[in-house]
Amino acid sequence: MMERPLDLDAVQAFVRIAELGSFTRAAEAMRTTQAAVSLKLKRLEDRLGLRLVERTPRYVQLSAQGAAFLGYARELLEAHERALAVGAQARQRLTIGISDHVAGPELPALIARMNAQDPQLLIEIRIGSSGDLLQGFDRRELDAVIVRLHAGRNDAQVLAEERMGWFASPGWQPRPGEPVPLATLAEPCGVRALAAQHLDAAGVPWTEVFVGGGVAAVAAAVMAGLGVAALAPRMLPFGAVDVGPRLGLPALPRLPVLLHSRVGPGRPRDALDALAAAFRQAVRG
Repeated sequence: MMERPLDLDAVQAFVRIAELGSFTRAAEAMRTTQAAVSLKLKRLEDRLGLRLVERTPRYVQLSAQGAAFLGYARELLEAHERALAVGAQARQRLTIGISDHVAGPELPALIARMNAQDPQLLIEIRIGSSGDLLQGFDRRELDAVIVRLHAGRNDAQVLAEERMGWFASPGWQPRPGEPVPLATLAEPCGVRALAAQHLDAAGVPWTEVFVGGGVAAVAAAVMAGLGVAALAPRMLPFGAVDVGPRLGLPALPRLPVLLHSRVGPGRPRDALDALAAAFRQAVRG
């Protein structure tokens, strides 16, 4: 039958007393009371059947047994720290790609929801275009991606379908006789291609006046009055207006938010499910 193991807190108290030469300073280092440190030491001495520390009114000194035990005590604490480090290194990681056309202003709250689901999970999130993220997913650089368009694939879970519109700033007015000025994301962008296809099919002339490196930049250009952008309403600051009906622009279809994942059952899957549920709620409003 295995004997009762040593109390690591008591061993640490002994090492602190030995290093600092004082019960008071040991208590301060351990952020506890002198009485608690004394109790820990007594518990260790009782467990070992040895007197480790000689106490006098003026100083604290290790006994011969205490001096012999000190090296072993330090080795025990160092081994404990190494064991904890192994646990930290083994921390599970979840790498998710989220399309810039999907990651809206709710993203901080969605990340907080994932963290609440599993605070010990290491979460890595990359923002990019749907096409680039899908390529990264296929190269197994990403565990899961949340993207905007099907891109000719059928291996995704539909989280929600989101309304799209032609948005401009409240005071923006088109110039008579000129093509519709568009603010878009840089190619390749599925939403940009979709918007161009619908305008061309409807015979509506258009011109690109702003190309942004992200949806936030496109939204800023819209609110600055540069022109019109095809976006989901939640991606724009409050006050942007859908000018599609007023300008006679073609209606855009509802676009899906899609999850591609290879995450199996377990803690990462639970966190991913929490994120997917949060996206459903955010998209559906």
